[in-house]
Amino acid sequence: MHFQWYPGHMTKARRMMQENIKLIDLIIELVDARVPLSSRNPDIDELGKGKARLILLNKADLAEDRLNDEWVAYFKEKGYSAVKVNSRKGGGIKSIQSVIQEACKEKTERDRKRGILNRPVRAMVVGIPNVGKSTFINALAGKACAKTGNKPGVTKGKQWIRLNKSVELLDTPGILWPKFEDQEVGLKLAFIGSIKDEILQTEELAAELVKFLKESYPGVLEEKYSIPGIQDAYECLADIAKSRHCLVRGSELDTEKAASILLDDFRGGRLGRITLERPQV
Repeated sequence: MHFQWYPGHMTKARRMMQENIKLIDLIIELVDARVPLSSRNPDIDELGKGKARLILLNKADLAEDRLNDEWVAYFKEKGYSAVKVNSRKGGGIKSIQSVIQEACKEKTERDRKRGILNRPVRAMVVGIPNVGKSTFINALAGKACAKTGNKPGVTKGKQWIRLNKSVELLDTPGILWPKFEDQEVGLKLAFIGSIKDEILQTEELAAELVKFLKESYPGVLEEKYSIPGIQDAYECLADIAKSRHCLVRGSELDTEKAASILLDDFRGGRLGRITLERPQV
């Protein structure tokens, strides 16, 4: 399978971010806690040179907690501020305001020396599609001010959101990068739903997920779907179809539907807390 999805609005969004970067003190980058490296857009480092940086491991409730902590330590070692959050349920959100102030301490100090007091920190919220930026902003602001959706590409333009006297946020559309150097990255992004499902081969994708789970989380699928031990990935999809009564034309197994069920269950955390990549120390 070859993964690539870079529609025209992403080129426009990247240009817009480039234009606005000079107004910004801090870049808040959301990554998916299940794939913290693969869900980082390499363009952001280029765009954000010289800016304070905060990485939020969002959807931390879907990933293994022990590995979340390892990832936070990994990013801190690289010089970023890093926090794990769960925007949907509000986990970790309360600490964000103080983390923002801490990340911008040097800038605030510089302002103070120049006699500029109480200027709000301006932060740009960035991340790939479907990583939960809008949900995060709404959780932080305590009200629905950014559009949300569980499909990639809901936020199309930029919007400024004033949180309080000390922080203003610029929401930006989710952008990928023009070419995945490593198709393994594309595969992981497809697993978590950051690439439009319409352009993917559902069964092939689900079969790859089966292979990963068999190796890294043995027994999870057997327990969830009450199926026998896994030998072959496609046979596993047939077993899930059988177990979930996914049939076409009366008695034929609908493995396409079984594949969709598996992907939905993984994305929704119904297979348990699963992390797809570990930090290489």
